[in-house]
Amino acid sequence: MSSSSAPTLSRRRVLSGSLGMAALLGVGSLTSGCGLVDRIGGDRTLRLVVTENAPFQEPTRIAQRILEADGWEFDATYVTDIIQPNHAVNNGEYDVNFFQNISYLRQFNEDNDLDIEPIFFMFEQPSGIYSQQYDSLHEIPDGAQIALPVDTANNGRGIRLLARGGLIEIDESKHVAALSVQDITANPKDLQFIEVDQQSVGQIYSDVDAVFGFARLLAEIDVLPDEVLIMESAEEALPFALAVCARPGFREEQPERYEALKAAYHSAEVREWYGEYLDGLLNPAFDRDIDAAWEQVNAA
Repeated sequence: MSSSSAPTLSRRRVLSGSLGMAALLGVGSLTSGCGLVDRIGGDRTLRLVVTENAPFQEPTRIAQRILEADGWEFDATYVTDIIQPNHAVNNGEYDVNFFQNISYLRQFNEDNDLDIEPIFFMFEQPSGIYSQQYDSLHEIPDGAQIALPVDTANNGRGIRLLARGGLIEIDESKHVAALSVQDITANPKDLQFIEVDQQSVGQIYSDVDAVFGFARLLAEIDVLPDEVLIMESAEEALPFALAVCARPGFREEQPERYEALKAAYHSAEVREWYGEYLDGLLNPAFDRDIDAAWEQVNAA
């Protein structure tokens, strides 16, 4: 995908995807022109682009073993970039991708004039406000520095939790995935917000008064969920559940591929892996209604 064909992105969106362009370059272009569009419709090859991170990578490897045992040829490319995989699926280089939550996808589609769809949920990850220095939200002092994710889809989650905790007031008419610091209507503690890449929360955790972060990433630096100051509810977290995504019509036009992928990813072996990873910190979302959730996210 040449730079001339890729849409121009804002600073916030570019930063959110800047983790892994080198990874994409290392595996070759995701839009080399020899992808799905050139394949014979009857072959049994599945091509996936997946983020190079354990909760995505290991279930994919389990799914690969299941699918190969059933006669499928499985071709997965692992990357750390969170911008190019949607373009690569849209261009037909890959059947599906697995790296994003559905609120991020909604915003990405809007920003890039795409219509990628989630086809099934994989897992939910609890997220909340954490602090190394304070044991409750009410202890956070005036002028405190709060770290929030820089990407639009996750930025508002931290802002909403701070509002629910009584530290700020926000424009309640805005959908959480569209909230930003500009939608804060009252900030009596004069909190200072520092926007960082979501993957960098662990690095900045000890340098700020509090952070909004994914429990999975904080667990990697031995910060456990029971240390959270305020946590999202299951329903608050649903619009940010992680999903496998494809071009529009994939389920209807390629039902054999869809059913094979879903069965392998939703297998008992994958569920067991999530149950053991970080002591079951991530919740499989296999039974969640992807179409209802997607409709709700897009109606906001």
